[in-house]
Amino acid sequence: MNARRGFTTIGMTAIALACGGAGPTASDGSANGVSGDVPAAFKGYASTVQVSVEGDYVVLRATGVPDHKSPYFATTDSRYERYNGTNASYAPAPGTIVPQTYVFRIPLKPAKAAQASATPLGPIGLAFNGVPFFNQYNGQNRPLTMEIDSFDQYNGHPTPTNAYHYHVEPVSLTKSLGSSALLGFLLDGFPVYGPVENGRRLTNADLDALHGHTGVTADYPSATYHYHVTDADPYINGAGFYGTPGTLGR
Repeated sequence: MNARRGFTTIGMTAIALACGGAGPTASDGSANGVSGDVPAAFKGYASTVQVSVEGDYVVLRATGVPDHKSPYFATTDSRYERYNGTNASYAPAPGTIVPQTYVFRIPLKPAKAAQASATPLGPIGLAFNGVPFFNQYNGQNRPLTMEIDSFDQYNGHPTPTNAYHYHVEPVSLTKSLGSSALLGFLLDGFPVYGPVENGRRLTNADLDALHGHTGVTADYPSATYHYHVTDADPYINGAGFYGTPGTLGR
């Protein structure tokens, strides 16, 4: 995808970051296609995600189409893959993967909100591969129950309006980047990490009510608040956003 005026197309892949690489560099030593204004941690987004800084926001433009195969692609699509996961109760959701238009405006300098605000239904953040994170509720604002059985082998599924997303650990990313890696950001500007920290798989008991904590990470050596995915409800985010959320446009 070519850069357009006002946008920055990130050419550095998340896999390069995970392996400690800096990605391809331009003659000035910067990563190709990466604006100097974009915070370093956001440079892990896939080339399908357009990243820019606009005023006080990091702006992410994405289609929500995953970079891995799925049974939710059309059977005639080369990205189609029959369900081959471990859930014997798997039953497909009534939807397919169709490109969407997402414009996430995320605070450039996130800060703790005076009071946590509840996450909405629909996208609450964006994974590095351009797929939205959703919260721990289904479309009827109820806990995930039967919906879990419609997750494909990569832990995603579409809405009835064909918007693919993750409610739980995006295993394609944790397999390629590592279970302790940075996976993306929520709308409040705070990062989402995998389920492992300091060599130990975290549980909900290790995290606060919002499903995160403050500490040093490889991407934030001076420490920051950050979320973790875990194996149990609420999976990605708990009682709300730690910071003041930005906005989502379509």
